[in-house]
Amino acid sequence: MKLEAEMLTYALKKVNQIYGDKIKDIYGEELVVPTLPFPVMKLSDVYQELENRYGYKVAESEKDDLTTEAERLCYQLAKDKFHHEFLFVTHYPASKRAFYHMRDDDGVLQGYDLLWRGVEITTGAQREHRYEKIIKNAKEKRLEKDVEFYLEFFKYGCPPHGGFGLGVDRLTMLLLGISSIKEVQFLFRGPNRIEP
Repeated sequence: MKLEAEMLTYALKKVNQIYGDKIKDIYGEELVVPTLPFPVMKLSDVYQELENRYGYKVAESEKDDLTTEAERLCYQLAKDKFHHEFLFVTHYPASKRAFYHMRDDDGVLQGYDLLWRGVEITTGAQREHRYEKIIKNAKEKRLEKDVEFYLEFFKYGCPPHGGFGLGVDRLTMLLLGISSIKEVQFLFRGPNRIEP
C-alpha cells in the first residue's frame, strides 16, 4: 500500500507538472496531487461512517463488500474526514475475494481496495504461498479442479509475495474526468466487440 501510494503520488506530480495546464484547458479537470500517507479504513468502519455521516444504510448481507453507491460516497467521506481524494479500504472477509489472497488467523484477508474519486482503481493483497492453505482455500470456493494448473506452482514451495492490479484505464478516466471507460481504452472489449 505504501509503495502504491508513493508511486501514484510521484506519477501524478509529474503528470501535473508537465500536463496539468493542458488537462485543465481541454478537460476542465484540476489535478490534485495527493499527499502521503493515503488514508486507510476498515470496511466495517467505512459502512459505519457512511451511515453516521450521510445516512447511507445497507443490509448486513451486503456489508462484506463495497456497493457501487458506497464506493461513490467514499469520495465524499475521504474528502470530509481526511481532506484527501484517495482511500484504502482493508479488512474484507474472504467470502468475496480470490482464493489466493492470504488470510490472517481470523480469516480476514491481507488485502485492500484503493478508491480514487469514488471508484475502485486497485485491488491488492499479500498472496497465499503455503501449499496446504491455498489448496484449502481453493476447495472452499469449489475451484480446486479449475485451478489445478495454478496450484502446481506452489507444490514444492513458493516465497512469500504480494501485489496489486492497478486499473490504468480507470485511472485515466478519472484523471481526465471522462464518464465512459470506453473513451479512454485503446481497444475497448465488450459483449459486442471482442476483436478490433
